[in-house]
Amino acid sequence: MLNALVAAQTAEESAHGWEGHLPMAPIAFGIVAACILLAMLIVTWSFKSVGNRH
Repeated sequence: MLNALVAAQTAEESAHGWEGHLPMAPIAFGIVAACILLAMLIVTWSFKSVGNRH
């Protein structure tokens, strides 16, 4: 069953010319991931020693 689904999806992608096509450049995935991780670091750092204030 799974093989039939994979074959159907592959045939559909080949028919539309989507095979091997990414929505953005590969380096952009790394840049987006780095920005997301940096944003999470900033949020985490902003809550540093909040418990010590009281």
